[in-house]
Amino acid sequence: MIKNRHMTAFRLIRLFVFMYLLPLPALSQQAPVETLQYQVPVDMSGVYFYLITVDVGDMVWDNFGHTALRVYDENTNTDTVFNWGVFDISGGVGVFSWNFFKGIMNYRLATNTPSQEFAMYREQQRTVWQDKLNLNNPQKEILYRRLMWNLEPENVEYAYQYFFDNCTTKVRDYLDEALAGKISRQYMGFTDKTFREQVQSHYQSVPLIALSLDVLMNSNIDRTVTEWEGMYLPLQLRQRLLNVQSDVAENGEQLMLLSESQVIMEFPAPTIETNGYYVSSLVLWTPVILLMLSLKRIRQSYFANYARVGLKIPRISFRILGMLGLLTAVFSGVYGIIMLGSWFVSDHIDTHHNLNLLLFWPTDLLGILVALRWLFFCKPWLMTHNSQPFINYYLLVHVVAMVIYAVIMVFGLAAQSISAIAIYLLPGFFLYTVLIWLVGFAPAKPKDVFF
Repeated sequence: MIKNRHMTAFRLIRLFVFMYLLPLPALSQQAPVETLQYQVPVDMSGVYFYLITVDVGDMVWDNFGHTALRVYDENTNTDTVFNWGVFDISGGVGVFSWNFFKGIMNYRLATNTPSQEFAMYREQQRTVWQDKLNLNNPQKEILYRRLMWNLEPENVEYAYQYFFDNCTTKVRDYLDEALAGKISRQYMGFTDKTFREQVQSHYQSVPLIALSLDVLMNSNIDRTVTEWEGMYLPLQLRQRLLNVQSDVAENGEQLMLLSESQVIMEFPAPTIETNGYYVSSLVLWTPVILLMLSLKRIRQSYFANYARVGLKIPRISFRILGMLGLLTAVFSGVYGIIMLGSWFVSDHIDTHHNLNLLLFWPTDLLGILVALRWLFFCKPWLMTHNSQPFINYYLLVHVVAMVIYAVIMVFGLAAQSISAIAIYLLPGFFLYTVLIWLVGFAPAKPKDVFF
């Protein structure tokens, strides 16, 4: 009971601080100065705004869902969808990927007809909701002018950020501007989720991506999401706006901000696949257990002084060792390169100073050569007098780093959430590293031994 009181007091303090640190928008419904030059239709009562919400897809880039605004002007019979989720790959996939790695993600606003827009979502088999936005004429003018401002060539492009500046936050911010800060004032509290938890829940249909993002992202995403920030998610924005009261009354009754909800098209949600950690753990543990069961003592000979254990049935055992070696070398090396490289060349600050660099090293890619030897020659990698100290120290430091990682997790010494990696990946990775240290390398013969 005392603990609950402390937690409640702590949340109240956080809410108090957040309320006073967040700059509140002006209460008057006046268009921002930079948008006053843009003309609005004479009869704004004939202009209607609709919130378009698109469900999550099963591709990497659409797994958070999508938000757009639809504007229908019955005076001119024009119907336009404003979409802030467009990016350009005309320079080639290579250029786009490199810019993406560096954190340069320039998205832009594009307009389309509803039929063209909905045809795209129908092809992707994604459910689409449409809700009418109940705005009074001054609010409509502010929103309309903002959209006209956004269509200017110098304003059409923006620097995309997953959590803080995306297609959904554009709509959220523009609506909040038109409503003189009403939305931000209503949602000033905290959710019970962190950014990491939200990312994981939205990538359940692509487990490899969910696991990779968990590895690659640092402690920045382990803080609690505020209610305002949480509206970067399209479905979350729609859900929260459904609870906002508008300033429009009809038949003496105050309307909600969203009404006349329609399901434009409906498809099954993406299937939730097996947890990536379960699969990875199984892929690690199954061959490691098989290899441990095939361990044998080497007969007393020269090699007995240096490597007292080997593998039974080398033609099978070393191929298993090699295949697992290829997997671990590729994944560990690639993860390490992305984390270390982004720290120095990327603006993705959520991948900097990542604790997972203790486990995943860019140099592990060199293990591909060793694994290929195990796979094709079915015998240990023969060390030389020069390579033997390097290999032994390399594996020793790897093992020590894993132990340090486990200690950090057990005692909660880091702000970064690493429990899933420590529970599902670390034990198998640790045993595999020890295993290859024991049986994967043959020591060099002393210089005075000829046979």
